[in-house]
Amino acid sequence: MTNGLNEWLARRQEEVLEPDLPICDPHHHFWDRTELRPSGRYLLDELLDDTGSGHNITETVFIECGSMYRATGPESMKPVGETEFVQGIAAMSASGDYGDTKVAAGIVGFADLTLGAAVEEVLQEHRASSRDRFRGIRHAAVWDESPEIRRYKNPPKGLLADARFREGFAVLGRLGMSFEGWLYHTQLGELTDLAQAFPDVTIILNHIGGPIGIGLYADRKDEVFETWKSGITELSTCPNVVVKLGGFGMPLGGRDWHERDAPPGSEEIAGVMSPWYLHCIEQFGPDRCMFESNFPVDKVSVSYRVLWNAFKRIAAGFTPAEKASLFRETAVRAYRL
Repeated sequence: MTNGLNEWLARRQEEVLEPDLPICDPHHHFWDRTELRPSGRYLLDELLDDTGSGHNITETVFIECGSMYRATGPESMKPVGETEFVQGIAAMSASGDYGDTKVAAGIVGFADLTLGAAVEEVLQEHRASSRDRFRGIRHAAVWDESPEIRRYKNPPKGLLADARFREGFAVLGRLGMSFEGWLYHTQLGELTDLAQAFPDVTIILNHIGGPIGIGLYADRKDEVFETWKSGITELSTCPNVVVKLGGFGMPLGGRDWHERDAPPGSEEIAGVMSPWYLHCIEQFGPDRCMFESNFPVDKVSVSYRVLWNAFKRIAAGFTPAEKASLFRETAVRAYRL
């Protein structure tokens, strides 16, 4: 993480709210990429700087990001290199020499589900490489016709309904693995259809379903919210789906926080995001919702300390048992930690 970004984030200082509340951060990445600025390096030291900034982070879950793939071997097996890389970091953390937070207690990797039944070999290799930390995969489905968000895209349109994809998806169920749903608010119906077709597979919706606030959607915020709200309500009828509350710091949402002279405070963030997160909690219940950092991606807009303060402000009206679910227990159950 560059000094410039850290200096900018330091312009917003806050006291930690509810510092003893146990938190499992169920969504962060590791990478070392000089082309990704300002967050080109995010490894164990950088994560520990964030998790050690005042909140009580008990565990974390690593989510795939295309990092450290194998350089040789079959193309389908190259993503296993990421699991091997993160397993090494998890082992360092488990030694106890790096504090009490159990970093990467769960690992989510990538496997190409369009391999169909043949994906089982890849999934088994992930599992064997992780010392029983591997929990499932994320195969991104983000697609939209707006050309302004092209850089966020990588899959073909309609991926979740593809026959070969679903053949591979069925393997997740047989192996007891979960699936991360990373898509846009315009695609929530597609995920609902998938969840209904595979009721025994745990599906974890990333970033509340990716509401878009740029490109064709920049001037249609009310329409986006209503479309998203309807999609979330329908998706909540699938008992095998849980939701991650986070991802608002990405420029995809159309907010300018990363361009300001100083980052936003937790009160402002909570005020903006409350309608979105509270609707998810209302529909899914606290036992199917979990707050997430999405670091270092969201770090372009907010510091780790301020981020979790914002989450705690949003959850201020909930009971201690409900807070326990939102901040840790839902994640522990979903990822079988």
